[in-house]
Amino acid sequence: MSENSEQATVEQQETIETLSHKRIYTEMAAVIVVSAVLSFVFVSAGFGFGVLIGGVLSLLNYYWLKRSLKNIFDKAIGGETKRFTATGYFLRYLVFGAILAFVYLTKTVPVVAVLLGLSSFALAIIIEAFIRLFSSFFKKKEI
Repeated sequence: MSENSEQATVEQQETIETLSHKRIYTEMAAVIVVSAVLSFVFVSAGFGFGVLIGGVLSLLNYYWLKRSLKNIFDKAIGGETKRFTATGYFLRYLVFGAILAFVYLTKTVPVVAVLLGLSSFALAIIIEAFIRLFSSFFKKKEI
């Protein structure tokens, strides 16, 4: 019986993690869309595109980080010790640095707008924290 309860707990944990990641993706997308629309309306088209580009980079960065960390921990748990396990992790920084350098040097869109778009992850995490904080206040506690 304890084996079934442990298995159910693991499955529940995996479901919670999946829902949490999906909700963060959704919140990031909402923040990107709202901030890009507001930038288009109140600032300029170039600024709006910059926010949009930064937001898409933020989504890609989050996804890439999630995948590379999962691979690193899966290999560590499995006992695999490869010398270049974290190469993809550092490659991510090089790719995003090159993209930001390209945006800065070509001046196609304002760099500030791209950086604001990249901050969509931080805002999504703050929104998620408020959702969890306020939802915990309204949940009934079982005795």
